[in-house]
Amino acid sequence: MSTTISQLDEVKTGAWDGGRSPVDAEYGKIMMWFFLVSDAFTFSSFLIYYGAQRFSKLTWPDPDTVFQSIPGIADHGFPLVFVGIMTFILIMSSVTMVLAVEAGHRNSKKEVITWMIWTIIGGAAFLGCQAAEWTHLFHEGFGWGSIPNAEVIKEIGADEVSATQFSNLFFTITGFHGFHVFSGVLFNIIILFMTMSNVFQKRGSYLMVEKVGLYWHFVDLVWVFVFTFFYLV
Repeated sequence: MSTTISQLDEVKTGAWDGGRSPVDAEYGKIMMWFFLVSDAFTFSSFLIYYGAQRFSKLTWPDPDTVFQSIPGIADHGFPLVFVGIMTFILIMSSVTMVLAVEAGHRNSKKEVITWMIWTIIGGAAFLGCQAAEWTHLFHEGFGWGSIPNAEVIKEIGADEVSATQFSNLFFTITGFHGFHVFSGVLFNIIILFMTMSNVFQKRGSYLMVEKVGLYWHFVDLVWVFVFTFFYLV
C-alpha cells in the first residue's frame, strides 16, 4: 500500500508539476510551424481555385506559348526556359540556407554570414527575374484586370474569358508568392546583420537562423506547386 502511495506522489510531483514541454521543440519554432501550416492552407485555396477554373473551361492558355520568352534576350522560341532559370535560382538559395543553418549548429559565424549572403542574393535574383517576366507579360497584353487583344488570345489558344481569368490568377498567385519571397529576403537581411553584430554568438545559439530557414524552405516548396500549376499543366 505504501509503495502505491509513493508512486502516486511521484506522479503528482513529476509528470504533472509543469515546466515540461509536450514536444521536444522550442516555442518559437513551434509557432513558426503553426504559421507555415496556416499559410499553406491559403496557398492551397488559391491553387485549388485555379485548378477548378482551369479544368472547367474548354479552352485555356497554353503555357508553352505564354511563357516562351527570355526577357531582354528573346521574345519567342524558348518555352519555359526563363522560368526554369528562376526555379533553379530559388532552389539553390534553399541549398545555401541549409548550409547556413548547418554552420549555425557548429557556431561558425563566418560561414553563416557567407551562406546567408548567398541566400539573400538568390532571393533578390529571383525577384528580379519575376519583375522582368511580369514586365514582359504586360507588354505582351497580359496584366491583372486587363483583356488580352484578339491576336494574343488566338496565339495562346484560348478565349477571352479564360485568357482574362488566367492573367488575373497568375498575377494574384505569383504576386502573393513574390511577396513571401520579398519578406523572406528582408528577414534574411535582418538575421544577417544580427549575426554580424554577434547577437547569436552572445546567445550561444543560432536558432533564429533555423527558424528563418524553415520559412525560406516553405517559400521554395510553394514555388514548386505554383510552377507546376501555371507553367506545366
